[in-house]
Amino acid sequence: MNDSAQHLIETRFETLFQRDYSVHAPDMRRLYENAKRDQWNVSKDIDWSQPVDLEKGIFADGLIDGYGSEVWNKLDPAQQRELNVEFSCWRLSQLLHGEEGAMLACSQLVDMVPSNDAKFFQSTQVVDEARHTEVLSRYLLEKCGGRIYPMSRNIKLLFDFLLGQGKWFIKTAGLQLIAETFAVGLFRMLAETSIDPLLRTICKRILADESRHMGFSILGLPDMIASLSPSDMAELEDFTAEACRLVLRGQFAREAFEKVGFSAGEIKQVEQTRVEQAKSNDYALFRQVFRREMYTQVVANLKKVGLMTPHMADNLRKIGIDPNVDGRAYSLESEVTV
Repeated sequence: MNDSAQHLIETRFETLFQRDYSVHAPDMRRLYENAKRDQWNVSKDIDWSQPVDLEKGIFADGLIDGYGSEVWNKLDPAQQRELNVEFSCWRLSQLLHGEEGAMLACSQLVDMVPSNDAKFFQSTQVVDEARHTEVLSRYLLEKCGGRIYPMSRNIKLLFDFLLGQGKWFIKTAGLQLIAETFAVGLFRMLAETSIDPLLRTICKRILADESRHMGFSILGLPDMIASLSPSDMAELEDFTAEACRLVLRGQFAREAFEKVGFSAGEIKQVEQTRVEQAKSNDYALFRQVFRREMYTQVVANLKKVGLMTPHMADNLRKIGIDPNVDGRAYSLESEVTV
């Protein structure tokens, strides 16, 4: 195997062999029942005979960094479609690597979480993340000509830390509370806006699973957070803010722009346009669909689990998230009702 496609992470964590099999958390068991009920099969439940027309592109053009800028407008239609495909595959590659990392982290959480109610659910999330890894890799390999880009620096930093971390509540905050919130927002946006119908179907399937995963953190974290020592609480607050920064900042598809022949100067211009658009209302699709989802959901979930402390609020302001933002909160009831 190509060494660039793998790396080792040193891990150390305690395994709790829990032999109390009675139900202590009925809501968590109902989440587990929902997970069993809603399993789907990548091989049978996705119509892989459906063609993907790369000449039309994959994502909506409005999701591409630099869309509408001078650099974009200088491209002819064929070049715009080429950039659309490469950018889309780069973004899907980062989601793919994230799903693989989530599968590994959840396999650790099965060992680490303190109750069998939580262990049972985490075992279903391992299967979910394996399925997401399978479906995204198959889409990229079979429908997109094998365009799988390397893991971005930020995604690698996040999962290297999560996988090497020995505290289950930090893994859960980084994965289910932050990374899954990011995934829910992005998969919902892609399910609503992607040009390719097959990808829209795949994203809708994944989205149903990711919403359950967020539910695990909402159920599993509040009691643990309320019991933390001041030093553990400070560590959790700082890491959670850093996890937000890693998923919201620095995710720039440089390799995709290089692939289609952009010069260093043109890439820099796209980066500048990206920053300017993110600060204005010009980048309407991103702001209205994704940032609304991500920012409001992160704030709502942090409040639900008892992590919206003054220190956390200050940390969020530093990365551009208003801790007082209003928005639709995640409906746990939709996930725990069988």
